Amino acid sequence: AFLLFACSDAKQEGKKEPVPPVNKDSAPANRAERPTPNPYTGVDVSPMDMAYYPVDYPKLKMAHTLTVPPLARVIYSRPHLQGRHIFHEVLKYDEPWRLGANEATELQLFSNASIQGQSIRAGRYTLYCIPQPKEWTIVLNSNTDSWGLQQLRSKDVARFTIPVQEKNQSLEYYTMLFEKAGKGANLLMAWDNVELRLPILFE
Repeated sequence: AFLLFACSDAKQEGKKEPVPPVNKDSAPANRAERPTPNPYTGVDVSPMDMAYYPVDYPKLKMAHTLTVPPLARVIYSRPHLQGRHIFHEVLKYDEPWRLGANEATELQLFSNASIQGQSIRAGRYTLYCIPQPKEWTIVLNSNTDSWGLQQLRSKDVARFTIPVQEKNQSLEYYTMLFEKAGKGANLLMAWDNVELRLPILFE
């Protein structure tokens, strides 16, 4: 690889010449960066993200402030609005949505839990929803390691109804994270001006 630089000589202004490779730590701070297409795979515009409960569990583990296993983890990909509105342009009422992009969104419970009075065994689950204007139905499904949403209702484990909160905001990136709530945690889901929380009690 060669670095390109602009010659300071006025006669050479605008011309670029190759120079021998240099260590990146010693490269000029104002060196122009040129993005290179990824030769291995396409770059996803909806990057994958992961959230733990307790919040920042891996960091707490590495800092030796926690010595117990985590309680929950969610893995999802973040779609973004790109100038659209969440409903009618991205989602539709009454139509199932995978709560993310790309691979199916996954919730992992590391211990048994209770959600809205229903007992849920520790394990991995696909998450999807059926949105309505005032409430969403959140579904736990056992069809893991899948792409998109295969709505195999025979594999549904549990369904929960949670209220929609409309916020005075427009959140560009879809976001999922855990919040501490009493003796358990809420799984927060937010996008555009919509915010929802699924309460989880750990056993």
